[in-house]
Amino acid sequence: MKRVLLKLSGEALSGDQKTGFDEATVLGVARQIQQIAAEGIEVGIVIGGGNFWRGRTSETIDRNKADQIGMLATIMNCIYVSDICRYVGLKTEIFTPFLCGGFTTLYSRDGSEEAFRAGKVVFFAGGTGHPYFSTDTATVLRAVEIGADAILLAKAVDGIYDKDPKVYPDAVKYDEITIDEVVAKKLAAMDLTASIMCMENKMPMLVFALGEENSIVKTVHGEFSGTKVTV
Repeated sequence: MKRVLLKLSGEALSGDQKTGFDEATVLGVARQIQQIAAEGIEVGIVIGGGNFWRGRTSETIDRNKADQIGMLATIMNCIYVSDICRYVGLKTEIFTPFLCGGFTTLYSRDGSEEAFRAGKVVFFAGGTGHPYFSTDTATVLRAVEIGADAILLAKAVDGIYDKDPKVYPDAVKYDEITIDEVVAKKLAAMDLTASIMCMENKMPMLVFALGEENSIVKTVHGEFSGTKVTV
């Protein structure tokens, strides 16, 4: 693979705390990104906001405003992880689909390509910039736009199951599955909109647990124990 889009779960970045950041976890992620970048792989990153905010669970505020708060949560996450990446010696740039003061760069495909050519790890924060679209959908959108070879989906669980393994102890994990099957069975790898976009654009995914040792590097090297989603 020459270019990947890494989707990081905000919840997974919080470690055992389940909220905020676990610096040891994020530092470990940054060192793995540094390793694959040193191998010549260009890395784009989208981060969820679940360690700060899950707007869809709110019953008291408007969905549009809840989703806007979620977008800001993803920007906070990208700023934090970006700076940890800089700490380990990487160059980074954060793009958002809306103006965000001096914190980020306004997204354009040309701008992201310039950042990749400059050897930067490129963060895509703020989702799609619109409510009702998840960071899963933003992940696929950016992966398709930048021509990524695959989406690396780093989650709190270790792959795709036939049902929620947190609820059902007898849930069965798929080692490999087609994106058509994911959509047909409405499996919760990503939300349905994102899965359909993967199917329509023939974008493969590798789904794995971020918490497993050296999981990102192993996934890039084809040595992971998660779920391979083929097209």
